[in-house]
Amino acid sequence: MKSYSMIIPTFILDGRIVGGHAVTIEDFPYQISLQYYGRHFCGGSVIGPNKVLTAAHCTNGASASEFTIRHSSTTHGSDGGVIQVASIAQNPKYNPSDLSNDVSVLTLTENIEESAIAKAIHMVESHVAEGNRKAVCTGWGALSSGGWSPKELQAVEVEEVDRTECNNSYNGGITDTMICFASPGKDSCQGDSGGPLVVDGKQVGIVSWGYGCADPSYPGVYAHVAALRTFIEQN
Repeated sequence: MKSYSMIIPTFILDGRIVGGHAVTIEDFPYQISLQYYGRHFCGGSVIGPNKVLTAAHCTNGASASEFTIRHSSTTHGSDGGVIQVASIAQNPKYNPSDLSNDVSVLTLTENIEESAIAKAIHMVESHVAEGNRKAVCTGWGALSSGGWSPKELQAVEVEEVDRTECNNSYNGGITDTMICFASPGKDSCQGDSGGPLVVDGKQVGIVSWGYGCADPSYPGVYAHVAALRTFIEQN
């Protein structure tokens, strides 16, 4: 399994986007690095002046004082700005066993100043139709399994996988709070967790879990933002 599901460990997993390419924060100004005691741990997206969206499995078992976010930077280890997380609203329906409802909303101690390199991403509408969508996923990490981890932000383009087909691949493990995207040789993986999956300028998913990385038999699984909007908007 992709080990997206985890309690905060004593070590940090290397993130990787497989089959992607280097990009700059100007192209994806909503992207942030969620940092655990100052080290990149997960991804996330700016959804408001002091609000960040990430995965519940990135925050499960941890307290806000352990996290900061780095924004406005193409690199996760330098530049931009660093802000302390003030509080974590983790979906109370989150199930660590099957990764359903895998979403947390972070409130920061101060606002992110909007600029060309720091902007909130719009969320997809709750009624949007599924099927045949093309998306881009962003994050930091090694370019291949076991490879080196670049400093620059990476992006990868993936396409939506039919829900029934994906559910069959995972032996019935896909719930209504999940969507699946994949492309040959392309995927998100550990450390990209919590990062945004975006279609036509709107966030449709949050990097969640899967088996392997870019395994043609197992699509990447993302938390379904449209199905989780009520919780997100309430927090």
